[in-house]
Amino acid sequence: MRTALAVAATIGALPHAGLFAPGRSLGGVTLGEPAARVSAALGSHGVCDGCTTSTWYFTYAKFTQAGLAVELRAGRVSAVYTIWQPPGWHTPSGLRFGAVEGQVTKLAGPLAPVQCPGYTALVHDVGAVRDAYYIVDGKLWAFGLLPARTNPCR
Repeated sequence: MRTALAVAATIGALPHAGLFAPGRSLGGVTLGEPAARVSAALGSHGVCDGCTTSTWYFTYAKFTQAGLAVELRAGRVSAVYTIWQPPGWHTPSGLRFGAVEGQVTKLAGPLAPVQCPGYTALVHDVGAVRDAYYIVDGKLWAFGLLPARTNPCR
């Protein structure tokens, strides 16, 4: 039986009901992965004009907001995070967008808060990877995967 991600990768599209696997991947994308592999798996993308880091946006339809952002350095993934709460995305423990902060800390384990302009990032480093749970108005707004000890404010 093929998984939704395998099907998405076969047709080159952003997965519906994407998975945030803490410490490993977000929407099937891993840190250090070659840009060409991401493009082949997720399909066409937009490019951020004003970003200081090369950033690709993968959305479900052109000019829509919900999806995934992938930052690149030297042709490899340096960070990946959700944008505008793509529907159905979750963690293996069942966290979904809109969960209150208490649920996030209960299900994601020990997290350290980092105050960003307008939101809080709850972070946890696992080896060389930093998991980020972005909180806006007390609720889970986004997931992120970054190199350990990296500033999660995007």
